[in-house]
Amino acid sequence: MDHAVPQKKEVLNVKGLSAGYGPMRVIHDLDLIVYSGERVGLVGLNGHGKSSLFLGIAGLTGWQRGSIKLNGVEVGRTRSQGPGRYTHQVVRQGLALIPQGDEIFTGLTVEEHLDSGAFTPRAWRERAERKEHVLKIFPPLRKLMKTAVGRLSGGERRMVSIGRGLMAEASLFLVDEPSLGLAPKIGKGVLDALMSVELGQSAMIIAEQNVALLEGRVDRVIGMHVGKLKGEASASLTFQTRREH
Repeated sequence: MDHAVPQKKEVLNVKGLSAGYGPMRVIHDLDLIVYSGERVGLVGLNGHGKSSLFLGIAGLTGWQRGSIKLNGVEVGRTRSQGPGRYTHQVVRQGLALIPQGDEIFTGLTVEEHLDSGAFTPRAWRERAERKEHVLKIFPPLRKLMKTAVGRLSGGERRMVSIGRGLMAEASLFLVDEPSLGLAPKIGKGVLDALMSVELGQSAMIIAEQNVALLEGRVDRVIGMHVGKLKGEASASLTFQTRREH
């Protein structure tokens, strides 16, 4: 008897995306498709467009043109009204952006940060279950729930930042430089936690400079260089890019 294989769906479909800030173009006619269940690594040096690609998908660049479909719905738009005008709609459509660095409010507690990630009505109703899910991924946070985030270590703050993103009702997680500024052992622990997230019909893109943290752990690794995707990447690509600069 044949068993039906679950069909992968397009979670993200980017076509001809150009984006930038003021007169500066950072992303150049970029195409990218990501399917449900995929973890995709995006590697490249600082300044080559990884964060700008994430911001473009979220509608947070200064300007952009091209098509961005999230779960089959066009969210890219061509706009000149300024960044963030439609970002709330993109979030409701299923996006969770976990930005580079901590991006935290030092006076709020760990629990308050996690609650703030439950943006949609469904996520808010399910916030207790979602918090328990985050605490299983990041057990050290359990004893820190009532602690102000400003008192935490760098690794703990990064757990809070990622955990806040995981509270969302998301089908696409964009994780920007999760190991940035962390000691190698702690950075590896953060990546281990991201690998343990059950994606189901969701997808995850992880932007990293350190390709060695991703190789063999994600479904594919794509290089990014001066605002363009360079196909499948490896440690040799990163080494070559460093030599060019």
